[in-house]
Amino acid sequence: MKKKVLSVLSLSITFWMNAQQKDSLNKNKIEEVVITGQYTQQSINKSIYKVDVIDAQQIKNMAATNVADVLNQSLNIQITPDTRSGNSTANIMGLDGNYVKILIDNIPVVGDTGLGSNIDLTKLSLNNVERIEIVKGSMGVEYGNGAVAGVINIITRKTSVKKVAVKASLQEETVRDNYDLKKKGNGRHIQNLNVDYNIDSNWFANISFNHNQFMGYEGESKGYKYFGTDPEIKRGYEWNPKDQYDASALIRYSKNKTSFYYKLSYLNEKFNFYNPETNRIPLNDGLGGVVYQSRDREYNTNRWIHQFNIQANLGDIRYMGDFSYQTQDRKYFDYNYDIPNRSVTSKDEKRSYYQTDIVYSRGMFSNFLNNKTFDFQLGYELDHTNGQAALIAGQFFGESVKRKIFTYSNFLSAEWNISDRFSLRPGARLSVSDMFDNQFNYSLSARLKTSENSNLRAVAGTANRFPTYDELFTYFVNINHDVQGNPDLNPEKGFSAGLFWDQNFSAGNDWKIAYSVNALYLDVQDRIEMVMVKRPSTYKYMNLNTYRNMLLSANVDFRKDQLAFSLRGSVNGTSVSLNELEHTSPTDFQYLVQAGASVNYKLKNIGTGFSLYYKYTGPGRNYVLESDTEGFRLGKTDGFHMLDFIVSQPLWKDHLEVSAGVKNIFDVTSLNSTASAGAGHIAGADRINLYYGRSYFARLIYQF
Repeated sequence: MKKKVLSVLSLSITFWMNAQQKDSLNKNKIEEVVITGQYTQQSINKSIYKVDVIDAQQIKNMAATNVADVLNQSLNIQITPDTRSGNSTANIMGLDGNYVKILIDNIPVVGDTGLGSNIDLTKLSLNNVERIEIVKGSMGVEYGNGAVAGVINIITRKTSVKKVAVKASLQEETVRDNYDLKKKGNGRHIQNLNVDYNIDSNWFANISFNHNQFMGYEGESKGYKYFGTDPEIKRGYEWNPKDQYDASALIRYSKNKTSFYYKLSYLNEKFNFYNPETNRIPLNDGLGGVVYQSRDREYNTNRWIHQFNIQANLGDIRYMGDFSYQTQDRKYFDYNYDIPNRSVTSKDEKRSYYQTDIVYSRGMFSNFLNNKTFDFQLGYELDHTNGQAALIAGQFFGESVKRKIFTYSNFLSAEWNISDRFSLRPGARLSVSDMFDNQFNYSLSARLKTSENSNLRAVAGTANRFPTYDELFTYFVNINHDVQGNPDLNPEKGFSAGLFWDQNFSAGNDWKIAYSVNALYLDVQDRIEMVMVKRPSTYKYMNLNTYRNMLLSANVDFRKDQLAFSLRGSVNGTSVSLNELEHTSPTDFQYLVQAGASVNYKLKNIGTGFSLYYKYTGPGRNYVLESDTEGFRLGKTDGFHMLDFIVSQPLWKDHLEVSAGVKNIFDVTSLNSTASAGAGHIAGADRINLYYGRSYFARLIYQF
């Protein structure tokens, strides 16, 4: 169907290098800037928040194909894949994607069930991404609903130093030991193209295109062609095939202190679910003829994102405004597939599985006093979400569940530079909604410059999370089951407080050293969980539980000449109070240890780069309900090691770059687990799928 060629990956630099340590080896670099949580874009060193940055060079060096791949390298961020739906979401501090806000250029991204939360990160390509900014902790004042565990902000490129710049790449990957270029073959095939054009000194335009085709991974299953009768052998895939196309176009104007841009983005994704069950249907033709059929499903997602941003001065007042209209429609249809004859015998009409339309705007006014010592920011945010979930998307009553939410917020913060070394920023937000009670969030942040190369930051804040479709509207009632949502649920309330210290310096023999120590505490009240309210099988979502998490982490980076070396580690403790009729879980903390390292070396004369990325995740433990009579027990999920190795070589005056490497060298696939809780009448799984195993890749990049 599509032609692909061998591909490649380039030299990696240390993943967790501080901004000052990411200079080119023999050149000075403009200090790195961030925008997340800031009044205006500013130096990462002066940011009042602790912001982790993954820049474009690091992204390229990882040979990642989407945002989920990049974040898998980060400590204390776990990507949670759902192989049945094809979605992968971010888990921060033990909380799933419903508690993590995903932004593109400071604007929340539309997803299946709303705005900004529970976003499938495999639908976010890396084409034209300038950097990814990550802030852990509750950010409700700045970003509102859903920013409980943290914010991930994907910043795209909007400038170029060249009059015309073109970049094209082709990447090929095996899926474990499977690879084939032909139609209905194996492996992963990625192509992308970027074109930049500076029309004149004020106008800039960009177009980009990306295609990511994942052919699926069978694992212990036998693929979509299998129709045997052995009940122990399953048809289909452990990781189902997925084919994505996305494109974007941007036009930007900038002159003096005024700039604006409009960006249009489109995504199309096809995801195939192949039913593991096969039906043997006799033809009753007197000849013993039979037909082998399976009831399969195809999902088609279309997402449109319109973004408009303007930054201007209104007198001395600085204004920044964002306006966006976004829509995502995930349709599906079921069909009967004649397996031996490779043909569709009948199919249902397409219906929306999830459909979401968003109108969003955010505006901020600052520099009212035109004073460098004290400033304050006044802002508003509004979003109108109109969505629906089909009956089949959950266990709902009726044809589909429709939900409209209008939320309007005002937020205010002040930044006081008490001295050259000490800054303070208090903030507050009031949010009103036509569906939930008013929500109030607050924050207090401080930065102390302990030396020219050292900062100590203290941050405290709150955030809320609105209930989801499932939590509000689930209705699955029959003679054996009674599982219901709760339209009277209250939003969850999160609070976090953290201390972050970093320092960098130069040692003897031209060594550059940077290190940081971080401590963060998170508390979530009124946590929503499905609980048994009546024996033997009556369940309901309730605001009952509390959640606490403590994170201690440290990083140290070394750099000399052509060598970069990084070490990082963390300890994450979680305490959850669970209630189930007369049973209450223990609330002692269960700890998870993670560690990581990266080594990068570049041959000086010919530019060949060698990179190694390592990440260890220790065993995880949490309490799960054994039964309604025995109460809670402590479950365990196995630990695992991840290792990637990359070699890259620039050619033809750096116009061409060839890279190759191995991902997931330790061949991690699924983990044994006794820590998966069931949901209502559904038992928890005893294995967790994380990856499809070791893969080999190659990439070719051409640019001028």
